[in-house]
Amino acid sequence: MVATSTLSAVKVIGAKGQILLGKKYAGRQVLVEEQEPGVWLVRTVTVLPDNERWLHESKAAADLERALAWATVNPPDDANTEQLLEKLADGPG
Repeated sequence: MVATSTLSAVKVIGAKGQILLGKKYAGRQVLVEEQEPGVWLVRTVTVLPDNERWLHESKAAADLERALAWATVNPPDDANTEQLLEKLADGPG
């Protein structure tokens, strides 16, 4: 069984219709659902832009996992920097 806690507090809605939830939620996005007149459910959310959704698909996640594993085994070094820059300057092929 998962223990849950409920925090209740009386808040005053300001003249501009705002409610302060506290600094720990500053900058967070929230979803406000009006369940019935005068009853709101406020939940923190993470909004995922449509053009970034592919990053969360299984193939992209697997590719990223492989890339991170490779990077762990192959740490960066600058031993061949000049050679790489010359190769890049020569262009493709």
